[in-house]
Parts: sequence; C-alpha cells; structure tokens
Amino acid sequence: MENTAVQRKPASSRANLFAGVSLLIILVLYLFSSKAPATWLAHPKLQLFKTLFISIMLEAMPFILIGVIISALLHVYVSDAMIRRFIPSNPLLGILTATVLGILFPICECGMVPAIRNLIRRGMPTHVAATFILVGPIINPIVFWSTFTAFRGRPEMAYTRMGLAFVIAFIVGFIVYRVVKYDPLREAKAAPAVHSHAHHHHQHDHQHDANHEHPHAHRSGRLAEIMGHAVSEFFDMGKFLLIGAVLVGLLQTFVSNADLMTLGQGAGSSNLLMMGLGFMLSLCSTSDAFVAQSFQTTFHGGALLAFMVFGPMMNLKSLFMMLAVFKMKFVLLIGGCVTVLVYVGSLLLMN
Repeated sequence: MENTAVQRKPASSRANLFAGVSLLIILVLYLFSSKAPATWLAHPKLQLFKTLFISIMLEAMPFILIGVIISALLHVYVSDAMIRRFIPSNPLLGILTATVLGILFPICECGMVPAIRNLIRRGMPTHVAATFILVGPIINPIVFWSTFTAFRGRPEMAYTRMGLAFVIAFIVGFIVYRVVKYDPLREAKAAPAVHSHAHHHHQHDHQHDANHEHPHAHRSGRLAEIMGHAVSEFFDMGKFLLIGAVLVGLLQTFVSNADLMTLGQGAGSSNLLMMGLGFMLSLCSTSDAFVAQSFQTTFHGGALLAFMVFGPMMNLKSLFMMLAVFKMKFVLLIGGCVTVLVYVGSLLLMN
C-alpha cells in the first residue's frame, strides 16, 4: 500500500503544480490586462482566451458538481453487494444495462468520470463502466430533446445520433470485456480489511452503541460523510478540468476554425475534421447540437453526426479527467476504438 502511495505522489504533484501555474496565469491576465491598456496584456486574443476559459469552467462546473454528489450518495447509501446484484453477470446484458443507466441518469461527461470511478471501486465490472462512460452523455432525454430541437427540419439526425452512440458504446463495451483483464483505475481498489477476533467484537459493540444513537445524529453523520466525499472528489476532478479548460481556451483562441475548414473538403476528411473540432471544442453534450446545426451549410450530415457523437465521448476536457482516474493504456484503448468506430459509422450512415 505504501508503494502505491509513493508511485501516485509524483503524478499527483505534477498535476497540482500544472493546475497551480494555470490558475496563476489566469489571475495575472485578469489583474493586469484591464490596468495596462495598449500593451500585449490587453491583446484581443488574450481577452478572447479569458472569455472562453471562464465560459468552459462555468459550463462544466455544475455537471461536475452533480457527478460528485451522485458519487458521494452512491458511496454512502449503495453497498458493494447491491451493485453486484444490480449488474447482470452476463456481459451482453451488463452492457445493455449500462445503456439504460444513461437514460435514468442524464449526466454530462464532466460528471460521469467521478461517478464511474466510485462505481468501479464498489464492484461495477469494467466493461459496464466503459459503456456507461460513453453512452451516458449522449443517450439521455435531455440530449435527445436538444438535438431534435436543433435539427427540426432533419429529425433523423437525432435518431441517428442516438443509434450510432448506442452501437459504438455496445461494441466498445464488448471489446473491453474481451481485452481488459486488469484493474483500469490508477488507484488500487481498496482491499478488504482483515480484523482480529477481538477487533470484531469491538466493532460489533460499537455498532450496537451506534444503533441506540439518536436518529438525528445518525442522519447528521451521513450528511457530513456525503459532503466530505463530495468536496474531496470535487477538488480532485476540478484541477484536471482547470488544465483542460486552459488548453481548450488556447486552442480555440489561436487556431482559426476557418483554416481548419479548408482541410475538410472531401467526404472522409470532413468527418475527421469535425471529429477533431468536437475534440478541441469540448462542448457539453446538451448544447453541441446547436453548434453542429450552424455547420449545416458547410458540411454534410455524416460530418455533423461525427461531431455530435465523438465530441461527448472523447474530448480534450474529459480526456484529462479520464487520465486522472484511469491508466493510460485503458484510456488509449477506449479512445482508439471510439475514433475508428465513429469515423466508420458516420461514413456509412450519412453521406
């Protein structure tokens, strides 16, 4: 256990340092750009970067908050045995169950990662978790409604988006089931504690006393545990969101979308271009359909579909959060499968 902690410390320190430096840069820009007109600090691109950074943070923070609260509630109220009973042992049925969970829990990709980490720790199979991560941000009522609204004149875009997302998540879940035979989490799952006979009796007595405590005190203890877990998860995920927001803001500020569009003139290249744009923009899945709709006169339906499916499944903002939770080889496997499947699927379905 000590070795694991020692191995995690350098990576965590680097992430904290990067997040701290990023925050310092943002503070410097805000403190000095307004006080130093006609200097490089007041450059329009830096003003645009600040606006983009704040908009990304404000858009993502509520969903992370929802995710960590759900994670905390699962941590306190859902036992390991309940999770194991709820998930079917048959891998195909387990993957199908994950798609239903996406409908029941409409969480954006920002809130999905902390919730899934807790579920894997509590016993959720890796292939079910991988499916849920991919399908949850897309196959839910809110995203379907926003897509249907954005493409009023082309309702098939909403149905095709849901269908392609379902097929890709199902295939990736099955690939993970066949290939991943290791613990995907960076942190080792907590091992069951070994208690002595005397300690067992002490724990039993303590539980007996706790059962006679006032119900209000018991509820207060639960609430404190939920809040403590949520705050810890929020700050753990928030620093990686900060890093992702800085990089997304820099890309959107200094890389011209018009220049990128000149690269996507062919059918195949336009699909790749829109996938790359979805990765860089890191839009929330509840609003990206309206951005895709604005490209209707520029790109064909397959490219728009690739944008709306690939972006929520794999984007720069969520990539940093996934790397904070999962091992690199697991993230590369998921990312590679999603890239190939979205590209091929969008080419076959709508051209």
